[in-house]
Amino acid sequence: MSIPNYTYLKLKMPGPHGVITVVTSFCRAYECEVKCCGHATAVVASEELATLRGEVTKEVLDAKKSTGSFKSAEGSKEVLVDPSSSKAKKVRIGTALSSK
Repeated sequence: MSIPNYTYLKLKMPGPHGVITVVTSFCRAYECEVKCCGHATAVVASEELATLRGEVTKEVLDAKKSTGSFKSAEGSKEVLVDPSSSKAKKVRIGTALSSK
Protein backbone atom coordinates (compact mmCIF):
# COMPACT_ATOMS: atom_id res chain seq x y z
CA MET A 1 0.00 0.00 0.00
CA SER A 2 2.56 2.57 -1.12
CA ILE A 3 1.72 6.11 -2.20
CA PRO A 4 3.99 7.68 -4.84
CA ASN A 5 4.18 11.47 -5.15
CA TYR A 6 5.80 12.31 -8.46
CA THR A 7 5.80 16.07 -7.83
CA TYR A 8 8.08 15.82 -4.80
CA LEU A 9 9.73 12.53 -5.87
CA LYS A 10 8.74 10.75 -2.66
CA LEU A 11 7.39 7.30 -1.99
CA LYS A 12 5.58 6.62 1.28
CA MET A 13 4.62 3.18 2.54
CA PRO A 14 3.63 1.67 5.88
CA GLY A 15 6.43 0.03 7.82
CA PRO A 16 6.70 -1.97 11.06
CA HIS A 17 7.51 1.17 13.12
CA GLY A 18 5.61 3.86 11.16
CA VAL A 19 5.66 5.41 7.69
CA ILE A 20 8.70 4.74 5.50
CA THR A 21 9.56 7.66 3.19
CA VAL A 22 11.91 7.21 0.25
CA VAL A 23 13.25 10.49 -1.20
CA THR A 24 15.31 11.09 -4.35
CA SER A 25 16.60 13.99 -6.45
CA PHE A 26 15.58 15.12 -9.93
CA CYS A 27 19.00 14.16 -11.32
CA ARG A 28 18.71 10.64 -9.93
CA ALA A 29 15.15 10.32 -11.21
CA TYR A 30 16.33 11.35 -14.71
CA GLU A 31 19.19 8.81 -14.62
CA CYS A 32 16.76 6.06 -13.67
CA GLU A 33 14.38 7.09 -16.45
CA VAL A 34 17.17 6.97 -19.04
CA LYS A 35 18.25 3.51 -17.86
CA CYS A 36 14.64 2.31 -17.91
CA CYS A 37 14.23 3.50 -21.51
CA GLY A 38 17.47 1.74 -22.46
CA HIS A 39 16.28 -1.53 -20.91
CA ALA A 40 12.88 -1.25 -22.60
CA THR A 41 14.53 -0.64 -25.97
CA ALA A 42 16.78 -3.69 -25.51
CA VAL A 43 13.82 -5.91 -24.59
CA VAL A 44 11.80 -4.80 -27.61
CA ALA A 45 14.81 -5.26 -29.92
CA SER A 46 15.47 -8.79 -28.62
CA GLU A 47 11.82 -9.76 -29.12
CA GLU A 48 11.88 -8.38 -32.68
CA LEU A 49 15.14 -10.23 -33.36
CA ALA A 50 13.63 -13.51 -32.20
CA THR A 51 10.61 -12.95 -34.46
CA LEU A 52 12.82 -12.10 -37.46
CA ARG A 53 15.00 -15.17 -36.89
CA GLY A 54 11.92 -17.39 -37.02
CA GLU A 55 10.74 -15.81 -40.26
CA VAL A 56 14.16 -16.01 -41.92
CA THR A 57 14.63 -19.64 -40.90
CA LYS A 58 11.29 -20.60 -42.43
CA GLU A 59 12.12 -18.77 -45.69
CA VAL A 60 15.53 -20.44 -45.95
CA LEU A 61 14.06 -23.89 -45.40
CA ASP A 62 11.36 -23.28 -48.00
CA ALA A 63 13.94 -22.05 -50.54
CA LYS A 64 16.06 -25.18 -50.12
CA LYS A 65 13.03 -27.40 -50.50
CA SER A 66 11.90 -25.82 -53.76
CA THR A 67 15.36 -25.95 -55.40
CA GLY A 68 15.76 -29.66 -54.67
CA SER A 69 12.64 -30.57 -56.62
CA PHE A 70 13.78 -29.20 -60.02
CA LYS A 71 13.18 -31.48 -62.97
CA SER A 72 14.28 -30.76 -66.52
CA ALA A 73 11.57 -30.37 -69.10
CA GLU A 74 10.75 -33.21 -71.43
CA GLY A 75 11.85 -32.70 -74.99
CA SER A 76 15.11 -30.95 -74.19
CA LYS A 77 18.68 -31.63 -75.30
CA GLU A 78 22.14 -30.63 -74.14
CA VAL A 79 24.18 -28.31 -76.37
CA LEU A 80 27.77 -27.16 -75.88
CA VAL A 81 27.97 -23.44 -75.11
CA ASP A 82 31.31 -23.00 -76.91
CA PRO A 83 32.40 -26.01 -78.98
CA SER A 84 35.93 -24.60 -79.43
CA SER A 85 36.50 -24.18 -75.67
CA SER A 86 38.39 -26.75 -73.62
CA LYS A 87 35.73 -26.51 -70.91
CA ALA A 88 32.73 -28.69 -71.70
CA LYS A 89 30.02 -26.31 -70.52
CA LYS A 90 26.60 -27.40 -71.64
CA VAL A 91 23.16 -25.85 -71.63
CA ARG A 92 19.77 -27.53 -71.98
CA ILE A 93 17.42 -26.22 -74.65
CA GLY A 94 13.96 -27.32 -75.68
CA THR A 95 13.67 -29.40 -78.85
CA ALA A 96 10.24 -27.95 -79.65
CA LEU A 97 11.67 -24.44 -80.20
CA SER A 98 11.60 -22.91 -83.65
CA SER A 99 14.88 -22.17 -85.43
CA LYS A 100 14.26 -18.42 -85.06
